[in-house]
Amino acid sequence: MAFYMKKIIVTGCNGQLGRAINRVYAGESDYELINTDFGIEGIKSLDISDIDSVMSFVKEVRPYAIINCAAMTAVDLCETKQDMAYRINAIGPRNLAIASSETGAELIHVSTDYVFCGDGSVPYTEFDPVGPVSMYGRTKLAGEEFVRQMTDRSFIIRTAWLYGDGKNFVKTMLRLSEDHDEVTVVDDQIGSPTSSAELASAIKSLVSTNNYGLFHGTCEGKCSWADFTEEIFRLAGKPTRVKHVSSDEYKQMNPNSADRPKFSVLENYMFKLTGGYQFADWHDAISRYISEL
Repeated sequence: MAFYMKKIIVTGCNGQLGRAINRVYAGESDYELINTDFGIEGIKSLDISDIDSVMSFVKEVRPYAIINCAAMTAVDLCETKQDMAYRINAIGPRNLAIASSETGAELIHVSTDYVFCGDGSVPYTEFDPVGPVSMYGRTKLAGEEFVRQMTDRSFIIRTAWLYGDGKNFVKTMLRLSEDHDEVTVVDDQIGSPTSSAELASAIKSLVSTNNYGLFHGTCEGKCSWADFTEEIFRLAGKPTRVKHVSSDEYKQMNPNSADRPKFSVLENYMFKLTGGYQFADWHDAISRYISEL
């Protein structure tokens, strides 16, 4: 009897999460990853905002699942490039959901803590009302809604403050520490720094289950961006000081920056209710990441 590997299309494969997905599936004999991105040399190009391209490709591959790691995550740029943000963050997931429904594939779609307004002080569960304050959050929420409307076999996973193999906040701070005695970081935006390796493992734990629905997926615990920076410098042995400022003070220095939720800590409530993946504490995850760097 012939053995067929289950094919998984990965969109945005060259981003932090896409690379982590590839690592977590490395050596798997049951699955074959079909990597795609847009405008990256040497990688199959797929424009998820083009419905015809998506339908044609998905029907050709006939995947078991699609993991959508593609997104426009530049929060400030989303404010000035709104059409592009909607195409990538909303229309793209819609197209993948339509194609998934047509071919019977599962869809794993990654969303964000920025769908919440951030005016609370208790971690948000999947059952709390949303209310994004930025174009990034609004477009990502629209993507979630399209996925829910267009396919029944979907996992939507909201994550936050992601770092991994690629461009991210951690590497930016470490680079600044090379030639700065002090960096300025906001201390009144609270969230949960999340390792892409942890998120990839959580996604893998959902694939091949029927545990469909909306999930929060972040490392456990919370901190401010300033606290996070201090922990990065401590672990990396950097003497750079962290100057704490408020969001309002930062906005005065950077008037074109988009609004961000003040408190966007997510409770991984659905994972806990369904006996699913248990995320590492953010301290442990960043410690592992820095040691690997």
